[in-house]
Amino acid sequence: MEVPSQDVITRDNISVKVNAVIFLRVVNPQRAVVAVQDYLHSTSQVAQTTLRSVLGQSQFDDLRSKRDDINAELQRIIDQQTEPWGVKVAAVEVKNVDIPQDMQRAIARQVEAERERRAKIIYAEGEFQTAQKLAEAADVISRNPAVLQLRYLQTLVEIVAEKNSTTIFPIPIDTLAPFIEGLLPK
Repeated sequence: MEVPSQDVITRDNISVKVNAVIFLRVVNPQRAVVAVQDYLHSTSQVAQTTLRSVLGQSQFDDLRSKRDDINAELQRIIDQQTEPWGVKVAAVEVKNVDIPQDMQRAIARQVEAERERRAKIIYAEGEFQTAQKLAEAADVISRNPAVLQLRYLQTLVEIVAEKNSTTIFPIPIDTLAPFIEGLLPK
């Protein structure tokens, strides 16, 4: 049975339009006819009010992330109310959760801001790790100045291997020693 669309305001004040479908069966035909005037109409009415009630108590994010839990809660409540009529609700499925266009844009902006925040955190963590490695390299170089000479020669080999038009002026590393010592921590 199709449950007509219901306008619902979630607990966090977001207006949504929701519809659902109910799968039911009559387990006691006599009670379904005697206990209630029209069991299909009555079940639909119970489903509509229950849908508004349960979803009105839920956060908007829960409508998207905890749909199975919401469906189970809807089924439990509706089945509890229709059981005296001889009607068994087998399943309830929330089909569509429609939100207004302006709310969709707001959610999209929120998601984009969250992505940017995570990207900045990842970038900052990379910068922090780079700084740590550079500090470690500086410690190694300060303990053994020959490492700087080897690094200098390795850089020359890499430049030459690129076969570009870079002009290299080798400078003895000893001439740079006073400058390097001024940069190193004491």
